[in-house]
Amino acid sequence: MTGITPQAQPEPVALFISDLHLHPSCPKTAQAFHAFLRGPARQTQQLFLLGDIFESWAGDDDLATPWNREICDAIRAVSDAGVEIGWIGGNRDFLVGKKFAREAGFSLLADPHVVTLAGQRIVLTHGDALCTDDVGYMAFRAKVRNTLAQKLFLAMPLSKRKSIIEGMRSDSVAAQKAKTSAIMDVNAGAVDELFAQTGAEVMIHGHTHRPARHDLADGKRTRHVLTDWDADSKPERGGWLALFSDGTLRRFDIKGRMVT
Repeated sequence: MTGITPQAQPEPVALFISDLHLHPSCPKTAQAFHAFLRGPARQTQQLFLLGDIFESWAGDDDLATPWNREICDAIRAVSDAGVEIGWIGGNRDFLVGKKFAREAGFSLLADPHVVTLAGQRIVLTHGDALCTDDVGYMAFRAKVRNTLAQKLFLAMPLSKRKSIIEGMRSDSVAAQKAKTSAIMDVNAGAVDELFAQTGAEVMIHGHTHRPARHDLADGKRTRHVLTDWDADSKPERGGWLALFSDGTLRRFDIKGRMVT
C-alpha cells in the first residue's frame, strides 16, 4: 500500500518525578538519576521535580560539597539543553533555596502549583500537606516551615545543621514504625479540598511512596501518585510520569520502560 503516512507519535510535554532521596550512601540511585538526566529528561519540554529529590538538604551553602555540586551541575545541563525545570520542595529538602535554583537552572515553585499543559489543568504538590490524619507530623511541618525558624536554623554552622538533620532522620524512622499505614497516606477530604481550591482536573504528587492512579468517584478528576526511587535495593524502584501532547499520562519505570 502506498501513500499512507505513519501516524506521528505524540511528543512528551512534561515529565514528573519525586522521592529519589539522593544520598551518598545510595550510589546506584544517584547513577540512575544521572542516566535519567542525560536521556529522557532532555527529550521533553518541561521537567518537574516534586520534592524529596535529596534525602536531606541543610542549606544552599552545602553546594560546595562535591557530591551535591555534581548533582547541581547535572540538573543545570538539562536546563542548558532547553528544558524548563520546576522544583517543589519536599519534607526532606524544603530548604533548597534561591542560590541552588539559580546555579542549577530551575524555578522554585510554590506548593501547590497549578499549571495548564496539553489542554489539562494540573495541580502539582509534594503530597505531605495532604496527610492531615498524621496530626503529629502536620504540627511538626508547620513548625519547620515557619520563615523565622528557617532563618534561625540556617544561621547555624553547616556542621551543626547536618548533625541536627541526622538526628531528625533517625527520629523519623522510629516514628514511622509506630504509625499505621493509613495515617501516613493522604486524606480523601484534603484531596477533594485541593481539587476544589484549584479547579484542577488532574493532581500529581509523591511523598507516600505508593505509585498509583486514582480515578475519583465523579469520573472527572484523577490523582497520580509518583513512585519513589531506590536502585540500591532489590527489586529496584523508580521511574517517572510523562505527559504527552495528546493529553495522555503514561508511567515509565527506572529503566525507561512504559508501565502498563
